[in-house]
Amino acid sequence: QVQLVESGGGLVQTGDSLRLSCTTSGRSFSTYNIGWFRQAPGKEREFVASIRWTGESTLYANSVKGRFTISRDNARNTVYLQMDSLKPEDTAVYYCAAGGSGSYRSSYGYWGQGTQVTVSS
Repeated sequence: QVQLVESGGGLVQTGDSLRLSCTTSGRSFSTYNIGWFRQAPGKEREFVASIRWTGESTLYANSVKGRFTISRDNARNTVYLQMDSLKPEDTAVYYCAAGGSGSYRSSYGYWGQGTQVTVSS
């Protein structure tokens, strides 16, 4: 069983940065691929970024490529999402998920409760 907890969200202005963290107490965290997804009001949950359990392969949605960076520290059971040059359209609840593959939302079996990111114009 993997329990995920997101943190680091908040209210920022256009162009600012935030770093989200996803932590777990699960013993097998280092063996799971981790994904970040987001859901804006009235929209479906969408893929943002993912990282394989080895940390050697990452994948990004086109909308965040070049602005967001996903990384992981398996010794700390933590995955990070560094978000730079934030835009109002990045406003959403951000979720981390474990155990899936790439951008395939339905493949992830474990989800956190989410953290709100709001970017004002």
